[in-house]
Amino acid sequence: MESEKAHSSKNYKSNQMKRALLLLLVAVQFVTAQENYLAIPDSITAKDRICFALYTVHKNTLKLTAQFYPIKNYEPFEASLEIKDKGEWKEIAKTEIIYPGYTAPFRVENWDDSQQVRYRVAHNNTAFYEGIIQKNPIDKQEFTMVAFTGNSIYPQHGGDISREDIVDNVKKLKPDLLFFSGDQVYDHSEHYLSWLKFGRDFGEIISNTPTICLPDDHDVGQANLWGANGKKAKARRGISGGYYMPVSYVKEVERAQTSHLPDPYDPTPIEQGIGVYYTALTRGGISFAILEDRKFKSGLEGMVSYKGEVVEALTDATIDTKQFDVPGATLLGKRQLQFLEDWTTDWEEAQMKSVLSQTIFAMGNNYSGKQDNELFADFDTNGWPQTGRNKALSVIRKSFSCMVAGDQHLGTVMKHGVSDWDDSGYSFCVPSIANLWLRWWQPTTPGKNRKKNSPDYTGEFLDGFQNKITEHAVANPTLSERQQEGGKLSTRAAGFGIVKYNKPNRTITFECWGRNTDIFDGASRQYPGWPITISQEENYSPKGVWQLPELEISEPNQVVTVRDANSNEVFSSIRVKGNTYQPFGLPSETYSIEIGQGEQKKVLPQLTTKKRNRNRIEVKL
Repeated sequence: MESEKAHSSKNYKSNQMKRALLLLLVAVQFVTAQENYLAIPDSITAKDRICFALYTVHKNTLKLTAQFYPIKNYEPFEASLEIKDKGEWKEIAKTEIIYPGYTAPFRVENWDDSQQVRYRVAHNNTAFYEGIIQKNPIDKQEFTMVAFTGNSIYPQHGGDISREDIVDNVKKLKPDLLFFSGDQVYDHSEHYLSWLKFGRDFGEIISNTPTICLPDDHDVGQANLWGANGKKAKARRGISGGYYMPVSYVKEVERAQTSHLPDPYDPTPIEQGIGVYYTALTRGGISFAILEDRKFKSGLEGMVSYKGEVVEALTDATIDTKQFDVPGATLLGKRQLQFLEDWTTDWEEAQMKSVLSQTIFAMGNNYSGKQDNELFADFDTNGWPQTGRNKALSVIRKSFSCMVAGDQHLGTVMKHGVSDWDDSGYSFCVPSIANLWLRWWQPTTPGKNRKKNSPDYTGEFLDGFQNKITEHAVANPTLSERQQEGGKLSTRAAGFGIVKYNKPNRTITFECWGRNTDIFDGASRQYPGWPITISQEENYSPKGVWQLPELEISEPNQVVTVRDANSNEVFSSIRVKGNTYQPFGLPSETYSIEIGQGEQKKVLPQLTTKKRNRNRIEVKL
């Protein structure tokens, strides 16, 4: 007779086998569904060989990357770029189609950006893809950018959500720039197929509009990314720092998503030969600094630990997170900080400036996924490392730049502080296109110095890393949405952002829209708290500063740069509105002031701030 112990062991093994078979069946069904979902459509023929194209034009250089379906049947691995000229197609460039990834990057110098031009990518005289290179909107009073993040498409979490509502709104809006801040692709092992899906969803708008893409962690096949200057990561979660996927994979992703951007500021590769793409784009009178805020960021291993373990986030409310601001921890790194310093005073063809990054420079949420999952430190955010975060903000504010980003799954507008609340610029984090993993901001203690009748979650706070932030608007999910505890891909708290730069008034307006909304319907409403309009100068308005003499400039709209008289370090740089401007500086400090650019530039040396400076200087250029 079988013993009770043997019987129990037999049942245990049987149950384990059943469980293993069930998991295998689920896995097979998932993989099959995913492959079918992302598979190249059967309808694709030789005439439809080109999926989509991305482009930018910067200082009369056109860069365009065409994304191909797989090249088959011994067809040539080259493509041509043509433009419509007097009713005829004229070839202006040729390039090889790069494998893996099937991308065709074109470059055309001396591009005349004063005209709208129809283009097409041609392959083997049988396949063609058409779009429009828009003219530079330099004469428009208002420059409009639409910003997106988090393009999750996992069908096993509720099926795909059509992007038709987004495409329809953008087609009617006709923006001057599109910005995808990261996680365009969520398939961690097959970027190519998901990237084609991205192109099929958004190709109708990106083919006709300049577009910026920043690859984030999921794009390069990781759950989180602390790039650590490109070293090899030990695991996909990336806690050790670095990149997990093969270098060829990372290069393919960055080539597909960023090779159409303006040339990088410094193209020197990082470790493993991985490239860089941080750069600037000037369009329509707006200069954008494009950052890689994940690539140089320190890994957690060897930097921070909690009870002897490396952790990504903390739920312990008693711990002092200031201890994690450890020496040697890097955020943007020296190379990007130097880029930002140089960009600060480069106002060629620019009236206003803005910084684009993958995520904002703060921990902008404190609940993640579940109603009871309150986070007190999330190292994936740019709230850590604190010193690196403060260095970045201290440079960005010099050019009175607002900041636009994504990644947090939660729409927010906040004003950042370094030494004091509000001494740095505003950031707009746009909500995810599709929100699988809900996050929200709901501190137990209401914010200080809130505006009248504003929600408790607005006002002045310390984020999880004790960084100073002032929340102005948050697109929190509703209580019922939070109680669903994630796990279902939907349009809950999802949407996109619109940023409008009014050049004559020097103002910036942030709009935050939900999904399945016609933004041109007068009855439609944005998320509570939006729209928000700020002035350019509010992006650097510290308290307690003193005044330099008021400038009366003979020519309007000049660049005024304030430098420390001893170190020559830039304190601020702005293209002013009109003929008068009163710079500011630290109390009783001495500065030099540069007015104008190039041969017209005039320098006023050795000027000392006063609490109330009534001096006026006439500047003739």
